[in-house]
Amino acid sequence: MSDNGTSGERNSTGVSRRRFVRAAGTAGVVGGLAGCADFVGGGDGGDGGSGGDGGSTGDGSGGETTTVQWGFDPVAVQNNGDAIKQALHDNGLPDSIEIEFVPRDQDTGAARSNYNRLLSAGETNPDMFLMDNGWTNIFIQRGQLQNLSQTLPEDLLSDVSDNYFSAFTDTARNPSNGNLFGVPVFPDFPTMQYRKDLVEEAGYSPESNNWATEPMTWEEWSNIAADTYDNADVDYGFTTQWDIYEGTSCCTFNEVMSSWGGAYFGGRDNLFGPIGDRPITVNNEEVINSLNMMRKFVHDEEFDGQFEGYGGGFTPTEILGWKEEDARAPFVNGNAVLHRNWPYSLALGGRNPEETDDPALGENLGAMPIPYAVSESEAAQPGTGGSTAALGGWHMTVNPNSEQLDAVTQVIRAAMQPDFQLTLLSVQGWLPPRPELFNSSEAQNVPVVGRYMDTLQVAGNNTMPRPVTGVWSDQSSKIAQQANRAVGQEASSADAMATLESALAETEQN
Repeated sequence: MSDNGTSGERNSTGVSRRRFVRAAGTAGVVGGLAGCADFVGGGDGGDGGSGGDGGSTGDGSGGETTTVQWGFDPVAVQNNGDAIKQALHDNGLPDSIEIEFVPRDQDTGAARSNYNRLLSAGETNPDMFLMDNGWTNIFIQRGQLQNLSQTLPEDLLSDVSDNYFSAFTDTARNPSNGNLFGVPVFPDFPTMQYRKDLVEEAGYSPESNNWATEPMTWEEWSNIAADTYDNADVDYGFTTQWDIYEGTSCCTFNEVMSSWGGAYFGGRDNLFGPIGDRPITVNNEEVINSLNMMRKFVHDEEFDGQFEGYGGGFTPTEILGWKEEDARAPFVNGNAVLHRNWPYSLALGGRNPEETDDPALGENLGAMPIPYAVSESEAAQPGTGGSTAALGGWHMTVNPNSEQLDAVTQVIRAAMQPDFQLTLLSVQGWLPPRPELFNSSEAQNVPVVGRYMDTLQVAGNNTMPRPVTGVWSDQSSKIAQQANRAVGQEASSADAMATLESALAETEQN
């Protein structure tokens, strides 16, 4: 899991984000390796330093200077800190307000713990935080963040409500009353990536059939996967992540389950609680079917003819121990047909292989939305069904103890400008939080990742957040374990989900 969408602690794979940022060249299209990629990040401070008292010599007006401290991504600070500061001033931030980036810990779990310590102690600095959407709600429920519905002017609040990805923004709202406690900075969502050359050699036409923007069913997708795999000289048909870790519970299982119309807690309305007073629906038929489909993909297992029309046996059992980079390696090295991953994988794998020392597929890398099993109208649980992408990304939140709230509001205003968001895309690779910007020529002309903006926009309009509450960390590990057991044939899907149902009930009540 990467820093940009996860809430769990994890270990580095030994491949730093700094290496990826440098490899992406001047476009910086790797960003922070967002979503759930399995990295703890790189960078060790950069121009923002790690201290300072955030003191002010004025109120942000006249000739005096106000300094706003912002807890920020360490890789972005190291590689593009000055450019990001300049972009804020280019988009309306007065010269009398200075930004001091305070690089957070490289690991998102450690960053969360540090922010919790600072806020619990009533510290006034940093004034702002770049906060993982996977744990923003925990800080909201603890009452540790400034209520922006009471702080920001109405034009900014309306802009967020009317023009941002709504499912992403919801992870920064108080689920009980809708008040806003964070403004989205950049979202992250996965796609289904594929070898365009191999599927075309197998007789398929991705462009004429609009693979980039029209989601296909899992049944159709599985037959394409199996057919292409049989006709290609590769070891794997499909590589994905199904290890016992946060990425399975928040993302890969969540996507597959939701695309079948299933849910952990009875649908979208119950994602963020109330804990102990919401249905537990993992032991329902639609969830069991989603796991049986994965067993079909891996083991070509039969289920009384239920998946008779599906292709199977093209996914390796290795996915049971794979995280993002484990699954990406064979794909980007040309040894797999399809691969599920976050935008950083597009940014790296889509580079011209003649212009990088790292493995890359260039123009042969295609992307499509995650397939689906049932439509939204057919889904058993409210708000599910259809193509579903897991949700990663980060928000800007405000320290309620800050002594610079007026200046902070001006920073937020500048950061909400579309031109600033496009600058983050071009220099840092962070996707804009406004769907309309994905259609812009500026976004689509960003090297490499710009080729995939249409697909990413579809994914962004069909996201499913993880159900983050104060008990999610306990629930997440239990979910990943039972999903892994089911697909690994250690237990039937029904038995695994019955076990999970009991475990989730216990965490909900405790």
